[in-house]
Amino acid sequence: MLRGRWIGMLLFCLLVAGVFAWLGQWQLERAIETDPPEPGATEQVQPLTEVVEPGQYLAEPLVGQKVETSGTWVPEDFLVVSERFNDGVEGYWVTGQLRVAERTSLAVALGWAADRETADAAIAELEESAGEDAVQITGRVISDEGPAVPPHDEPDRIDRMSPAALLGFWHDTEQLDVYRPYLAASEATSGLEDISSPAPDERSAVNWLNIFYAAEWAIFAGFAFYLWYRLAKDAWEREVEDFEEASAASA
Repeated sequence: MLRGRWIGMLLFCLLVAGVFAWLGQWQLERAIETDPPEPGATEQVQPLTEVVEPGQYLAEPLVGQKVETSGTWVPEDFLVVSERFNDGVEGYWVTGQLRVAERTSLAVALGWAADRETADAAIAELEESAGEDAVQITGRVISDEGPAVPPHDEPDRIDRMSPAALLGFWHDTEQLDVYRPYLAASEATSGLEDISSPAPDERSAVNWLNIFYAAEWAIFAGFAFYLWYRLAKDAWEREVEDFEEASAASA
């Protein structure tokens, strides 16, 4: 074990274990939130622009944050999203493109309907005043659910609340900035029902997943030393056996 190559391998294992230890420490630092959000912070209504900017991903602590904004509805961009549940009952969301600033839009879920006929009637009513007076909207800002491939027999069907997917159906989108998350309105309009959107659960200041990762890195560091010891011991035992065989042959 004191030969040059084994000492070299030991130094290499020390280097590898040091890297693993550093990664473990980094995971531990991420596991403990030193400045967690205050209890009830998501219920304090904030301006949309102070929570997230167009094109940005929504930070995890801000998912479900109540925000307010204003803008005008873009005509012909009210769309229905299927498979939406309100207190366990399946139905539909009516969504719209809210132009909140020059060439900047936000996807908004305006309300829930139990059947498609009610959703279509709400869209017809919303179209009558779209593009005219500005509206004030308050609701929860929620991360994009991600697009989904529609059924072959219903290519225009939308089952996920995804601004990226809705953008493909919107009009007047050239050089348009779009918010990545969407807004679930607190109060429904046009004969729709309020969307069930309770406050998010309070987050723990400790991220146990990161602690698990830190423990894994510690195990990897220990395994590096064990691997060196096992290989060196096997080599030593083989040399002892060869020496004993050579001694027996010469006797």
